[in-house]
Amino acid sequence: MKPLHLIISLKTTKQKSGLEQPLKNNRENCIKTVFTIFTIFGLIISSFAQQKQAIDSLEGKKIVLDEVLVSGVRVTKQSPVTFSNLTKEQIKNRNLGQDIPILMNFLPSVVTTSDAGAGVGYTGIRVRGTDATRVNVTINGIPYNDAESHGTFWVNMPDFASSTESLQLQRGVGTSTNGSGAFGASLNILTDAIASKAYGQVSTSIGSFKTMKNNLKFSTGLLNNHIEISGRLSRIISDGYVDRASSDLDSYFLQAAYVDDNTLIKALLFGGHEITYQSWDGIDKQTLKENRTYNPVGKYTDVNGIEKFYENEEDNYKQDHFQLLWNEKVSENWATNLAIHYTNGRGFYEQYRDEADFASYGYAPITVNGEEVNSMDLIRRKWLDNDFYGTTFSANYTNNTVNFILGGGWNTYKGDHFGEVIWAEHINAYNDKYYTDNSKKTDFNIYGKLNYQLNNKWSLFGDLQYRRVGYKANGDDTGLVDDTFNFFNPKAGVTFNLNKNNNFYASFAVANREPNRNDYESGNPKPEKLNDYELGWRYVTSVVQVNTNLYYMGYKNQLVVTGELNDVGAPLRKNVGDSYRLGMEIDANIIFNNHFSIRPNIAVSSNKNKDFFTDRDGELQDLGNTNIAYSPNLVASNIFTYKPNNYVQLSFLSKFVGEQYLSNTDTDASRLESYFVNDFNVAYEINFNKVFKSIVFSGLVNNVFNKKYVSNGYVYVDSWSGPSSFEVQGYYPQAGINFLLGATLNF
Repeated sequence: MKPLHLIISLKTTKQKSGLEQPLKNNRENCIKTVFTIFTIFGLIISSFAQQKQAIDSLEGKKIVLDEVLVSGVRVTKQSPVTFSNLTKEQIKNRNLGQDIPILMNFLPSVVTTSDAGAGVGYTGIRVRGTDATRVNVTINGIPYNDAESHGTFWVNMPDFASSTESLQLQRGVGTSTNGSGAFGASLNILTDAIASKAYGQVSTSIGSFKTMKNNLKFSTGLLNNHIEISGRLSRIISDGYVDRASSDLDSYFLQAAYVDDNTLIKALLFGGHEITYQSWDGIDKQTLKENRTYNPVGKYTDVNGIEKFYENEEDNYKQDHFQLLWNEKVSENWATNLAIHYTNGRGFYEQYRDEADFASYGYAPITVNGEEVNSMDLIRRKWLDNDFYGTTFSANYTNNTVNFILGGGWNTYKGDHFGEVIWAEHINAYNDKYYTDNSKKTDFNIYGKLNYQLNNKWSLFGDLQYRRVGYKANGDDTGLVDDTFNFFNPKAGVTFNLNKNNNFYASFAVANREPNRNDYESGNPKPEKLNDYELGWRYVTSVVQVNTNLYYMGYKNQLVVTGELNDVGAPLRKNVGDSYRLGMEIDANIIFNNHFSIRPNIAVSSNKNKDFFTDRDGELQDLGNTNIAYSPNLVASNIFTYKPNNYVQLSFLSKFVGEQYLSNTDTDASRLESYFVNDFNVAYEINFNKVFKSIVFSGLVNNVFNKKYVSNGYVYVDSWSGPSSFEVQGYYPQAGINFLLGATLNF
């Protein structure tokens, strides 16, 4: 169930057969060589440095200055924005190979899913019922969402959580940021902070479904008090819970930094290579009962009529990112941020097509044994080779009463899409292109944000953003597209500090968003508009923190997911006129004593399409107010933690997701049942005084009560005879009880 990133082709290549095609080998080999040299150099330097310097934390003392790199897109409790923070310290004991969305599973209003069923490979996230295409993601303030599909594909950057210092999830419109507009949430990630002291770290984990993760991290610490070199190399493999839903994932992260009293400069090179066996078709209800792990993808019938599965039915993609970040403290009041970035992605997904029509691939009928043949078995690849580059910038003025930020960004995306037939049953075909098209997207935005402290009680917030988006495409699926959108996104709010413990806020924000590539497949989509109202209360003491908020998100022309998929597994959307999401969220962190703490949260909501019309039997029918697809009315979770001493931590994690509909028609056939899942996490640290600083053992038992549940699905409209024609065609079952065990060696 992949967004457009799959339609326009996915994934790059490892040399596994004579069919494999080199992908810019010289550049890739150069990157690997440079990284290997830096890794060896870093380990030598860090090993030498630790003999001369004491280490005062697991990864050395962090330089707080790093946080200025995301100051333009992050908020604090003095801003009228609903948000949650998650730090490396909070996820480290569960960071055993699963993707970032799975590690975020216990944040308020978050629902996650995994195609392979165990959190490795393709994973998805929804916030307040909106899918990943509506969650604006930035890494160090730089856009990460795919420019055309708007999706985020964490599988392209395996083990990125191990290079994440912290992340902030803003729910609702949030504050102005770079990249596509936020229609449910914004997620901004800060990568590893500079470490003042040298360290090295080796981690490994193993688990169910032959899952294994290995990574190596290092930092030289600050050399001459100014320069640091750090890096990470990771590999994750897994067979997946679903049959053949395997993952073969490699990634790297390299950072060079310079810091002094007024300057911070970082150069980052990171990326990943993923090969995953496709598992996005799901299974029907009967198969779910009889064989939950069945995977129909890759199925074909050989010449003897025997059912088989094509072994290379895979997604193969490689992505490399470069970022240059520069923060300068110009004076006591002024600071600036400037970044330039470049991302290159290339790869394909490969499929065996049984009895494919000649005409669809540009072949003329042929005669075989005296008979005309119009179809054949073939193997195809759908390719994407894309470049994404640009700049982001901001200037920040602060004094005792004013915090003003002027910022923006300019980014360009270019994508080449083409399909190849690499084998055909009756034709000598190799790398025969049957389609080729290209696309270009430009995105410019500029914003101004102001926090003004009226007095010690009241502060005002204002945020104005102008965004101009241009998109051109010429694919068979999109038609000829040449659109330009101009958006104005104002935001305003007020914060009231009752006392040092209580804080209240109210805000109003507007967001506009352009259609994605796949939306053009269904016709001429309209841009969407969202008015977001937030009202909240925060209570903070040293032992209790409580956040409570009400929200109303009113949409005009929302492109809601219909629950259906196109022929390559991408979700279809359509404009629905007026719709809304109304809800309340409560989350808390309660520390009972030195040993016990809990972190509960609950989100209750009503998510409705107003006067929803659908085309049935050739006529438009008004179904009245219906539930928006994939929007459960109740989501709750809790983390109970027990620390008997400084070396042992035990956590019991619970997650409840209420029932939801997989279409917008409220039919029983499209209802997905609620589920309640529990995990258990344990960590044990052994400290040393000599060569090694410590060894940390950790374990994670997922779904400890072996709950059989489904976290995602889709519907297929078989006819237009009435509501009963909506039949759930695909379910994505998740794994029963499964485990991960890990060990981390720190030195």
